[in-house]
Amino acid sequence: MAGSTLRDVARRAGVSIRTVSNVVNGSVPVSDELRVRVQAALDELDYRPNLVARNLRRGRSGMIALVVPELDVPYFAELAREVITAARTHGYVVMLDQTDGDGERERELLGRESRATMFDGLLLSPLSISADELRRRTNRVPVVLLGEHIFNGSFHHVAIDNVAAARDATEHLVGLGRRRIAAIGDQPYSTGETAQLRTAGYRQALEHAGLTVDEELIVPTPRFHRHLGAQAMERLLALPEPPDAVFCYNDLLAIGAMHALARAGVRVPEDIAVVGVDGIQEGRYSSPSLTTVAPDKAAIARTAVSTLLGVIDGSAPAPTEAKAPHRLLVRESTAGAPAD
Repeated sequence: MAGSTLRDVARRAGVSIRTVSNVVNGSVPVSDELRVRVQAALDELDYRPNLVARNLRRGRSGMIALVVPELDVPYFAELAREVITAARTHGYVVMLDQTDGDGERERELLGRESRATMFDGLLLSPLSISADELRRRTNRVPVVLLGEHIFNGSFHHVAIDNVAAARDATEHLVGLGRRRIAAIGDQPYSTGETAQLRTAGYRQALEHAGLTVDEELIVPTPRFHRHLGAQAMERLLALPEPPDAVFCYNDLLAIGAMHALARAGVRVPEDIAVVGVDGIQEGRYSSPSLTTVAPDKAAIARTAVSTLLGVIDGSAPAPTEAKAPHRLLVRESTAGAPAD
């Protein structure tokens, strides 16, 4: 019934308007029997809450912001889609913005009180800003951090276990019998924690297998972009003894590396096997298809959104470090093309 009200639902379910409101808002626990009865009435009457009115009563905008370094990077685009889906189930709209990984833009975002009033909370994937700068921010908008900066439990933070992800990728290559395994993407500077964690996992896997870590095979890149992966791969191919496998710190680096290998006439995976991280759709349709460690982006989004809403309503006051699952997806870049 179009335009149904809480009173209509209460009458259909045989309960009070307050009980219906408690079920709709999730503000007060109700018994399973009452919840089922009210939900049936909501469904029958096709009740749609007036979110604008609800948010005005609460003094909220009904919007949260997602801010990432680069929206045209496939991982962040795919994550944004999952965040929008997760927020929608809670009746929230998502605003998107990007910082280009620039520290000044990240600081501006966290320092402008007028901008903060546009949304109820912020999901932020920082690249340059430090934990101390986050603590000194001048606005008090609730924040949940994404990505792999190390914040030592000072803030609500959702990420994957990067050491374990890198270790899984490298162990996969070791298990294929590869012994000269390179790494592309190290970032040995203060804001390169993601890369440093993946380097640590790479080293752990080699050391556990009894393989020597050859520092010449660890190639740094300032960002995780395709052309930088291609350049790093060309550098590795120029070595007197090139690698027989390469672990790339994200899928874009891996796709760039495979492009360089194809141009050089090097076969993947027969001559050099390649693994990435991120599980982006582009890797599934590359040629060869890319073996990757795929974070559960839907789980990251659900956890981040639910945590942020808990901070907004005061039910999640203590900072939490949430680890999302990941899994290794084995494809042609390490396993080879399937037999006809």
